[in-house]
Amino acid sequence: MAHLLHQFLTDTATRDPARTALIAGEARRSFAELDRDSDAVACALQSAGIGRGDRVAVMLENSVEYVAGLFGALKAGAVFVPVNPSTKSDKLAYLLADCGVRALIAPAALARQVLPALSETPVPPTILWVGPAIPAEADGLLYADALAAPHRLPADPGLIDQDLAAIMYTSGTTGRPKGVMLTHANFVNTSWAISTYLNNTPDDVVMCVLPLTFGYGLSQILTGARIGFTVVLERSFAFPMETLKRMVQHRITGLPGVPTFFSTLLNLEALKTADLSSLRYITNAAAPLPAAHLRRVHELFPQAAFHSMYGMTECCTRICTLDPADLDVKPASVGRAIPNCETFIADEDGNRLPPGTVGELVVRGANVMRGYWNRPEDTAKRLRSGPLGETLLFTGDLFTQDADGHLYFVSRKDDVFKCRGEKVSPKEVENVLYELEAIAEACVVGVPDTADGLAVKAYLVPRDDATLSEPAIRQHCRGRLESHLVPKFIEVRDALPKTETGKIKRTDLAQTA
Repeated sequence: MAHLLHQFLTDTATRDPARTALIAGEARRSFAELDRDSDAVACALQSAGIGRGDRVAVMLENSVEYVAGLFGALKAGAVFVPVNPSTKSDKLAYLLADCGVRALIAPAALARQVLPALSETPVPPTILWVGPAIPAEADGLLYADALAAPHRLPADPGLIDQDLAAIMYTSGTTGRPKGVMLTHANFVNTSWAISTYLNNTPDDVVMCVLPLTFGYGLSQILTGARIGFTVVLERSFAFPMETLKRMVQHRITGLPGVPTFFSTLLNLEALKTADLSSLRYITNAAAPLPAAHLRRVHELFPQAAFHSMYGMTECCTRICTLDPADLDVKPASVGRAIPNCETFIADEDGNRLPPGTVGELVVRGANVMRGYWNRPEDTAKRLRSGPLGETLLFTGDLFTQDADGHLYFVSRKDDVFKCRGEKVSPKEVENVLYELEAIAEACVVGVPDTADGLAVKAYLVPRDDATLSEPAIRQHCRGRLESHLVPKFIEVRDALPKTETGKIKRTDLAQTA
């Protein structure tokens, strides 16, 4: 078995060179072509002095160039740093300086966004520009020139699986983003675990609308390279009807998504008549899918196995998954630990708690991060030594666990607040709100209130042109929730603020309430 991440691509290209690796719009690449493209990128980086352990940032939209850049950086021996192309100059400058990026792969079209950030970095990185020409005001190399050079193999950087493969920055919903250090061993183990419980084969065709700067999206590419299946890569989900057409056209077998994606998809009238009989499995992560949405997905695609999952960047994006066979009996669960991973619920002192008790989820396994880049204090808050000298990750998320070992997400520790002296889990209230068909999105926060201390406020987005009635919403909640959990305030909006990965920015709503 490959022990380095980029060996997935090389091994599959050797085994099945003509099989299609990527479909991105009109662009297609076989595994052999993608392998050669990444060789070219690696050679260009090495010629610029990039080597083992150097950080290479890739700031591209979902594309063939992104994937070649990812594997090219790894083949050069470098550490891959994904950067969302919508990142503004000030944040980009912070990211580049924070981990000392030595090279940046970026679109020439974003030169005005990129160049100001470079001026603030102590040592400006080498830039590999993707576009027809290097911007007039810039230096660097041209991606097209690297691909046009005679093919040669990059020099072996001498990596082992304990070397860093990536530094992935957290979404930054609170404070400055932190760089999560993940090794080749982390990714190799997690890709194996994912493909094991999804039963992936080379015949799979997986639709990916998730950004590759998001670990969940990236895992589709890495698992595809390991197994040898085809990934249909979308730049975004901005045009859902076009995405739906391609899902039908390419006869997709796998559909990964997040709640906001499924909310939009389920809203498409054309979905009811679209031929997606090829769909074998659906996965959901980033946040639990509301029960009402889950029922609709199951009704529309009864042949597809639905995997409810939970993960975080600090665990190489995946911690647990619910066996589809348990979906009907444990619909609120996110399942049990993935292969080669163990989880338990702990109190503030790290002691294991019995089933049914709310506590912090703790993870041990080969998926646990090395730590946060240049942040020893933050690392010490999350990583502790286990009884056998192993590393334990304290996730910061509150869960319960039943007698069968199934996990149930309660909330982020920081999300819980008290109303009238009673604890409020926003997720519990949101799940009840999502039972109403007219609600497309919901987010609950605590807001200052003279009577309750903190009162429950619900921000809601209606589905289509639906009209939301506050009395009807409160009546529904009173029938399902304790009195202190019923929203005292309701605000209807056209949209809710979201992170780059599609998560609702609860903190932003709480601060503006």
